[in-house]
Amino acid sequence: MEEESMEEEGGSSSSYEAMMDDQNHNNWEAGVDGYRQQHPAGHAQAPLGDRALQLPADRKAQRGQQEEEEEAQMVPEANGLMKGCDSTGAAGKGGAVAAATINTSTSKFLMNVITIEDYKSTYWPKLDSAIDQLLTQSPGDYIPISYEQIYSCVYKCVCQQHSEQMYSDLIKKITNHLERVSKELQASPPDLYIERFNIALGQYMGALQSIVPLFIYMNKFYIETKLNRDLKDDLIKLFTEHVAEKHIYSLMPLLLEAQSTPFQITPSTMANIVKGLYTLRPEWVQMAPALFSKFIPNILPPAVESELQEYAAQDQKLQRELMQNGFTRGDQSRKRAGEELTYNGSSACASSRGYR
Repeated sequence: MEEESMEEEGGSSSSYEAMMDDQNHNNWEAGVDGYRQQHPAGHAQAPLGDRALQLPADRKAQRGQQEEEEEAQMVPEANGLMKGCDSTGAAGKGGAVAAATINTSTSKFLMNVITIEDYKSTYWPKLDSAIDQLLTQSPGDYIPISYEQIYSCVYKCVCQQHSEQMYSDLIKKITNHLERVSKELQASPPDLYIERFNIALGQYMGALQSIVPLFIYMNKFYIETKLNRDLKDDLIKLFTEHVAEKHIYSLMPLLLEAQSTPFQITPSTMANIVKGLYTLRPEWVQMAPALFSKFIPNILPPAVESELQEYAAQDQKLQRELMQNGFTRGDQSRKRAGEELTYNGSSACASSRGYR
């Protein structure tokens, strides 16, 4: 009895499968007949693409779902290859070989290539805004920019072969800024000229401390490699050409005048400008060696014994000028008392006054 029931069940199962095959076959035949009616002449067999469209609805849905799952697995890896396309799969499926040699449009879609239009519309505007803020910030100001985001933009553009365009845009951006700075200095009155030059120089050198590290990848993989230069040197040269060279012959006489009048400008301002000019172009020392020697060591030749009287006369002149401008030498009694202690060696006086 059990064997008969199993045979009946097997028979019913095979009859059900046969019925489904007949039904699918009839559906496919009906689709072919419809195609033949629409294309009666010269089309004994429908093209492959049309036959695929004529599959039953359930099979088309199943095939569409399968294709979507295969496309979802084909995610690009960091090395540009397709995820899931291993060596065994490539050996078993001919389509994997085609995926490894995808055309340009497909690779652009899969690898998120940054086109020149993307660079100009998305990436450079971010860099442009950040550079603006860095060039115009005052010491101690908070800059509301994401250094990580800017660093990432530079890195992506370098990886996508946009280094040359980015370097050109950076130079043009900073050049335009320095030309505006130069025009503002030209309009400055003489009594504010030195101070404003000092502010412009300090502001620019401070900005380079942030700009150069942000473009470190461009500097390493383009400027140093292909141009054999350094980004910081290039940007310092821009300030020299567009600001310092245009103002050095107006600035130097004012500096010499300020030197002859003690404390006309603060010593820190004088030191910053002189050291800055020496950094920009060391040969400018020849314009005023005595001025530069006060802030830069080893500018003048070593002193010789025959010129000691001249050095003493210069010191006495400086002291007289200080006294004429209201600076006194102060109480000299303490100094003379100290000298007496030093030369006489009086232990009693020394113990009573003590040492400081």
